[in-house]
Amino acid sequence: MILIKNGHVVDPVTGTDEVKDLLILGKKIALSKKTITVEEAVSFLNEKSSQLNIYEEYGISDTESMDNISSLNVIDASGLTVAPGLVDTHVHFRDPGFTYKEDIETGAAAAARGGFTTVVCMANTKPVVDNPETLHYIQEKGEKTGINVLQTATVTRGMQGKELTDMDLLAEEGAAGFTDDGLPIMDEKILYEALKKAAELDLPIALHEEDPLFIEAAGVNKGVVSEKLGYGGADRTAEEIMTARDAVLALKTGASLCIQHISSKNSVEIVRTFKKLGADIHAEATPHHFTLTEEAVLKYGTNARMNPPLRTEEDRMAIIEGIKDGTIDMIVTDHAPHSREEKERPLISAPSGITGLETSLALGIKSLVQPGHISLMKLISLMSENPLRFYRMIPEGITDGAVADLVIFGENEKWTVREEEFASKASNSPFIGWELPGRVHYTICGGRICYSV
Repeated sequence: MILIKNGHVVDPVTGTDEVKDLLILGKKIALSKKTITVEEAVSFLNEKSSQLNIYEEYGISDTESMDNISSLNVIDASGLTVAPGLVDTHVHFRDPGFTYKEDIETGAAAAARGGFTTVVCMANTKPVVDNPETLHYIQEKGEKTGINVLQTATVTRGMQGKELTDMDLLAEEGAAGFTDDGLPIMDEKILYEALKKAAELDLPIALHEEDPLFIEAAGVNKGVVSEKLGYGGADRTAEEIMTARDAVLALKTGASLCIQHISSKNSVEIVRTFKKLGADIHAEATPHHFTLTEEAVLKYGTNARMNPPLRTEEDRMAIIEGIKDGTIDMIVTDHAPHSREEKERPLISAPSGITGLETSLALGIKSLVQPGHISLMKLISLMSENPLRFYRMIPEGITDGAVADLVIFGENEKWTVREEEFASKASNSPFIGWELPGRVHYTICGGRICYSV
């Protein structure tokens, strides 16, 4: 058992915003109330242990003895926030195929350190996840980690954009949704058929929106910084033209569509408009896109190279406005680990992307909550409740009988991002050395502590 004392519970699912105690038994929250004494916790266990259905009720496996369950771990959460476990629906764990960058175990460890209890992995592995065998490989490895690891499948075979995968079969085998993330789907007929099928299956599709026609050189915004560097850059039109096309197709098909890692002010406005028109369209924003601008490339070099690129202050503020008014309804990391050797290449040949799982909550607090753009409650909703709903999971929140997926953190507690402390294999982050708020103290998944400071 775990007894969490004096934590400030912030839960958008139940609307709870108060100091409470929580008692965890097995995999679930057994009690949540203003005060739970140790004596009351022990008495509760004694009462429940006499009931024949205790194992089923609290998700206690047969391999867990009552001796282990009955040992009480008391966590003093005074001055700390207790929230639903965070959910990141856009991560790259690079397994199979690129495990020198990251693997499922280290990716899950990085997630836990960042407060995440559930992640959804992208499908651009090697081989890509366009078949049940690769899907099962990731699912089975994910089950052995301390968190919930879900896996998407590709929309097209080999991510070639020419032929649809067997979406029925992949859905039957447990794919969480479909995406060719990393590459745009240029053939609108193929995408139209995919969206119709996704709507039929009631599964989401998430799309990487960059038309290569408008990209002279990837990873850096086409603007003042690319001009300074003599680097071609990626025009925001690359994202906007694809976003507009696919918003129309989402409206036509009724499919549940996510515009991934939105970066352009006009893309935000397109999503806003099509939401008003009735499309089941969603958008995700990353902490780097609402924290940094294209100027970061001059300071951090390849660690600020990403697709789509960091853009202008005007774009950054438009993303924040989209978060405030609900146009953007998910915050994700696009956790993209790369080796040091890869990132030390020249800007034109280095891979795009940064690690993000271990700094995401902190950057949300720093860039959104502390300046007063949104409340902590809304941040938690964007990082837990909304991503769960988009991927067809039911958020239970923090209440009696709910699965105990929790994060405990100090909202204003300062910590420094240190490369040597990353749980990820990679440390390609522009935020190394930054002092940030929001230190994670505990991550609890399914009633088990999977990370503690």
